[in-house]
Amino acid sequence: MSVNTIAARYAKTLIELAVDQKSLDGVLEDVKGFQKATEQHDFYLLLKSPIVNTEKKITILKEIFDGKITPITMSFLTLMTKKGREMYLPEISNEFVKLYNERMSISKVLITTSKALSDAELASIKAKLTESTVTMNNLEIETKVDPSIIGGFVIEIGDRLYDASVSHKLDELKKQFSGSYELAN
Repeated sequence: MSVNTIAARYAKTLIELAVDQKSLDGVLEDVKGFQKATEQHDFYLLLKSPIVNTEKKITILKEIFDGKITPITMSFLTLMTKKGREMYLPEISNEFVKLYNERMSISKVLITTSKALSDAELASIKAKLTESTVTMNNLEIETKVDPSIIGGFVIEIGDRLYDASVSHKLDELKKQFSGSYELAN
């Protein structure tokens, strides 16, 4: 069974449990905190390690999370570890957030520009995205500044990418000119 299939199955189970227990928002916050923890390389390696035994992993998880997350999430982490599925927890947490966003009609949008956007520019982009059929009803917009794109913007919505940056346009022109030059010779 693929990692994606396993992650989707367990994430769906956790989201259904959270809904049944009326703790969906609390579990979401727990999962986001867990995702932050997995950004620590040592913690990530611990979860993936076949060498560290189950009891040691459970002890570490309890040390880190017990009392700081909902009982549902703590039980889920413990159960996954007891069943030998802890190596999939990072992927399960990513899938959980994805399912939550689908359930709540939230589109995550990343806008990269060469300089910081003004509030008016951001509001204008948000209005256009809301009107489009590409996004869902609610938008979570994150902005990023990357001077290497020279100008314009890059918008990422899920797995879609719209690149209207100057650097991208220059790359396209470069390819066209190099192709024309090769044909001429």
